[in-house]
Amino acid sequence: MDMYRKVRLACAEGMSQREAARHFNISRDSVRKMMAFSVPPGYRRKAAVKRPKLDAFARIIDAWLDGDRDVHRKQRHTAKRVFERLKAEHGFTGGYTIVKDYVRERERRGREMFVPLAHPPGHVQADFGEAVVIIGGVEQKAHFFVMDLPHSDACFVRAYPAATAEAWVDGHVHAFTFFGKVPASVLYDNDRCLVAKILPDGTRQRATLFNGFLSHYLFRDRYGRPGKGNDKGNVEGLVGYSRRNFMVPIPRFATWDAFNDYLEDQCRKRQTDALRGQSETIGQRLARDLASMSDLPAAPFDACDQATGRVSSQALVRYKTNDYSVPVAYGHRDVWIRGYVDAVVIGCGGEVIARHPRCYDREDMVFDPIHYLPLIEQKINALDQAAPLADWDLPPEFATLRRLMEACMQKTGRREYVQVLRLLESFGIDDLHAAVKKALQLGAVGFDAIKHLVLCQVEKRPPKLDLDVYPYLPRAHVATTSAAAYMCLLSEDAA
Repeated sequence: MDMYRKVRLACAEGMSQREAARHFNISRDSVRKMMAFSVPPGYRRKAAVKRPKLDAFARIIDAWLDGDRDVHRKQRHTAKRVFERLKAEHGFTGGYTIVKDYVRERERRGREMFVPLAHPPGHVQADFGEAVVIIGGVEQKAHFFVMDLPHSDACFVRAYPAATAEAWVDGHVHAFTFFGKVPASVLYDNDRCLVAKILPDGTRQRATLFNGFLSHYLFRDRYGRPGKGNDKGNVEGLVGYSRRNFMVPIPRFATWDAFNDYLEDQCRKRQTDALRGQSETIGQRLARDLASMSDLPAAPFDACDQATGRVSSQALVRYKTNDYSVPVAYGHRDVWIRGYVDAVVIGCGGEVIARHPRCYDREDMVFDPIHYLPLIEQKINALDQAAPLADWDLPPEFATLRRLMEACMQKTGRREYVQVLRLLESFGIDDLHAAVKKALQLGAVGFDAIKHLVLCQVEKRPPKLDLDVYPYLPRAHVATTSAAAYMCLLSEDAA
């Protein structure tokens, strides 16, 4: 550029182009170009690049790459594969570089273009992501629900063991509670937990649970194009942000609730940040989002999957490939099932008959040992082989009580031991444990005595055992005191 200025200045002051070429040691064509343009115009190609060895094969390459649009992306042609096929099938004699450059340029021209979007307040986007976490000392995959408010960049994140329909709805319920408002609309992808079917005209047939949820909160649901995550790019970016910032290093928590409390706290702290290009914090912009949203309904939606079933001969009800126990009194009866993200509730008629922690394994059995005690009392020989009792973690005093009962009463003692366990149908394990320990101290190893002791434990009164009713209890001999024995209290020595 400095040479350009000097040549143009010299010619403007009267030097001829011939003399300028000689003086600056450049060609007259260069001087002529410098006088024609005030700044260097750069190289301008007038004709297309010619590839004599490749041009004859361009249509073949285009056909291969066009056919890749209907093939899974992991099985499409690479430049190396195109080069190898050209050599093997068509006798191509050129080099790999010109093939690679042609494929790269063709892909660049075919890339999708996007329209910059404006995000009015009150509208949100939602999605699920995955990350590895350690809950209760067990490494497992967490599926975390993310809700993003594009106008303010506020967010809500909540983790679940699986991305089920109940988790989708439960995530929304907690997000709406977190913000205290219901958005005007939510943008989703076409997850099968939300969309049961896409009809030929493009309308969505919603899943049953999600449809009821929409009716409860009354907001509009919108959907991106199938397989196009960039239609909701804000929440897609937030999924990655949450994983990098909230879950590195790998989170370690005792329970899912503790992990979710941590995530909620991180979302709340983020509201004090001011992002690049913004003069206001996320929290300040969030106020405009909330002003455009509607109020929460009087009660939250019950985020559960509903199903029906029948109790088997082993007092089990199947839900989502797993079997859950119910009291044996309900054998062979029809029941209703409600599957929450953390619990499975089973009922019959208007009564809840069983509640279990939700199991996300497959073909597993979830027992409540108390459900089987009435049947084991009748079939006492099944006590040692009963699967529901196999992993029952009772305090060690219960094993001691059973040994003493069997030693004193043989088979009747085993039945009375089961009767003691059945007290858990009415009393808590802590109260019964205290009664068993008290019974072992007194040597009162019988069902009636322990029942009396647990009642006293609950009612906060001292026990009073009638030894005539319990002939096998240890006897206490108390002598009768005569009235003369009190005369010593009146003597001078007592004073």
